[in-house]
Amino acid sequence: MEEPIINIQNVVATASLGQKFDLRSILQTIPGVEYRPEQFPGLVYRLKKPKTATLIFSSGKMVCTGAKSERQSRKAVMKVVEDLKKSGIVINGRPEIQTQNIVASAGLGGTIDLEKTTYSLEKTMYEPEQFPGLIYRMNDPKVVFLLFTSGNLVITGAKKEEEVYRAVTILKKTLEEKELIHYQKRPK
Repeated sequence: MEEPIINIQNVVATASLGQKFDLRSILQTIPGVEYRPEQFPGLVYRLKKPKTATLIFSSGKMVCTGAKSERQSRKAVMKVVEDLKKSGIVINGRPEIQTQNIVASAGLGGTIDLEKTTYSLEKTMYEPEQFPGLIYRMNDPKVVFLLFTSGNLVITGAKKEEEVYRAVTILKKTLEEKELIHYQKRPK
């Protein structure tokens, strides 16, 4: 039984600057940003490092996606704010940054009996004719799992990275206790 391999895939964070923005003036002063108000009301600001996209709205609210950690998402928002300042846009104060959702993937290293898992865990949904994964809603921490027979998982809904790790640890232990996961014996 190995430790699960967990990878943070995406952190979605919001930030508020508590002031209004003229998105057209940002479009004219910062090269490479995208703004097509007839298609979408936000301006798209992409960073190469960390590789993220930040949506900036005229209300002063921002949504940052693509970061691989909470720290990286904060760093991205702060870099966007710094770039705005450098281009002559007046920023009053510091952004209030909040993590809204963390999406992660994990491998448990064994196969999961999804049919039995449906009956053994509460708050599950499994319709193999529709989708090959089982949906499991965990209460504490409040996350949603997609479980696959292969032992691979997708976790969503966490607000902190440690919630992802805690949720996977709890799930793995529960699957083992209920004998719902089976590990291949390694040849010696």
